[in-house]
Amino acid sequence: MKKRVTGIGGLFFKTKDPKASKDWYKKHLGFNTDDYGSTFWWKDKEGNDCSTQWSPFKEDTKHFEPSKKEFMFNYRVENLQELIKVLKEEGVTVLGEIEEYSYGKFGWILDNDGNKIELWEPIDKTFLE
Repeated sequence: MKKRVTGIGGLFFKTKDPKASKDWYKKHLGFNTDDYGSTFWWKDKEGNDCSTQWSPFKEDTKHFEPSKKEFMFNYRVENLQELIKVLKEEGVTVLGEIEEYSYGKFGWILDNDGNKIELWEPIDKTFLE
């Protein structure tokens, strides 16, 4: 198996008022916010355009379940299907099935503390079109 995680794909957290959080971060820290949060663009060591997403979620979101935490990390991966297979063999709890969208594939696991982790095999060029 090649690389597993290649970077941070996103930082997601619960808040009482996602719009107020987006407005605060825009005003005080200069985030370029939209309906989903803020996308940060960067280049990997090969010079490819890559993105990392920052998104506040409503405090009653079910998206982080079964984790009870107020946050969820999203990690960029190189080959999601192969990685999920290896993680299952290693005894890691895998949640649901891989989902595919125009901007990449997603899978979910639980870490040793029961935190839900989202794994993303991105198609960054979709965001640039």
